[in-house]
Amino acid sequence: MSEQTDQHPVNGLDDVVHQRVRLGILTVAHQARRVEFGFLRRTLGLTAGNLSQHLATLEKAGLIDIEKGYEGRRARTWLTLTPAGTQALRDEVRQLKRLIHQIEQGGSDPREDL
Repeated sequence: MSEQTDQHPVNGLDDVVHQRVRLGILTVAHQARRVEFGFLRRTLGLTAGNLSQHLATLEKAGLIDIEKGYEGRRARTWLTLTPAGTQALRDEVRQLKRLIHQIEQGGSDPREDL
């Protein structure tokens, strides 16, 4: 078997994407196409500071674009997925499906080898 097929599905999870909040951000952004900061903060139950930190991580990784502007007189921040963000989300979902499939197929339980 090749190294790629021998590798456990959990090894293919992306640390940037897989973190719960960041996976939530990417998922909501994918569904909404363009999402406003306040909506995202309320939807994910985060503080503004916490959300900002996660957005900075995703932006630095090239997975989202952030746009600042105004809606009426109120400053707003919107984010959209980049093509790389869309691909990273797809890759993460594919790896999660592989992991779920392995578990559902009754793959050996590593604890049995102890």
